[in-house]
Formats: sequence, C-alpha cells, structure tokens
Amino acid sequence: MKDGPLRRVIKRLALVRYTLDLGFTRLVLWARGEPRYRLKGSCNGCGRCCETPVIPVSRPVFFLRSLRWLTLTWHRVVNGFEFVSDDRRLKLFVFRCTHYDAVTKQCDSYDSRPGMCRDYPRNLVYEALPEFFPECGYSASYKKSEQMRQALLKAHLPPEKYAELVRKLHLEE
Repeated sequence: MKDGPLRRVIKRLALVRYTLDLGFTRLVLWARGEPRYRLKGSCNGCGRCCETPVIPVSRPVFFLRSLRWLTLTWHRVVNGFEFVSDDRRLKLFVFRCTHYDAVTKQCDSYDSRPGMCRDYPRNLVYEALPEFFPECGYSASYKKSEQMRQALLKAHLPPEKYAELVRKLHLEE
C-alpha cells in the first residue's frame, strides 16, 4: 500500500514533531550520561524489524480505551500498521506493517516511513539491555565494557558464567 500525497504530508508533519521530541529527549538523556551503548554493524536487509513493528506505550495509552483507540487508529490510518496483539506486562503494541513486502524485504513507502522506522536501531542504545534480532547486522557494545569485564574477572566466576554475562551485557569488543 503506497502512500498518497495527503498521507505523505501528514507523515512529514508527524516526522517533524517526532524529530523535535526525539532531539529534546536525547539531549536530556545525554546530560544524564546516556546512552550507555555504542551501535555497531550495519543493516543486512533481513527485514525482521519491519515485519512486526513493536511500539511501547504509556500506561494511560495502554489501558484507557479512548487513548488506546486513538493510538491504534493513528498507526493504522497514517502509518499503515495493522494491530496484531499487545503485551500487557511490557505495555507494547505489536503490529504488521502493510508497507513491508516480505518477498523483496523492502518498504514500498521508504521515503515517507515513520520516525520510529527511521530511528531503528539507534533507539535501542538507550535501553537498559538492548536486544537485536538474531538475524540483524547490528549489535550494541557497552561503552565501559573494559571496566565491567575487569570487575567480572575479579568476581572469580566460572568461565561459562563469565562468557554468558559478557554476551548478555554486550561487553564484547
């Protein structure tokens, strides 16, 4: 489903608002010492991030019917995301993107894609423990990994436990 002219204008306005909000948020996070991770690698075109976009929402948006309806309607009408399911514990909405072609692994509206699509996977370096799809060409590296590895070595952990923590905490070089 390619975007028409009206949808492109709406998406462009939403992108401007998203970019301003993201810039301000990241400035505040930077002042607090964030992000803790560096992004490594590059896109290998696996398409996993496009198959089922996931959007974290606030408690009010998740639980209040009117806000939930408004959010889901916006993503369906403007972004072309069809609601699939939600995760009550993590307050996530899971969608299927109507712009994604599973055969070519391409977006038919790449130029007018939403800000969250443009920002992926940079947004993950702000997470406590970034998780990437196994097929993804990106990974994260903890900025203070050397100090953390030294601390783990001083803990005299069994080698398999040490290796597991290095992997899970993104302490690889």
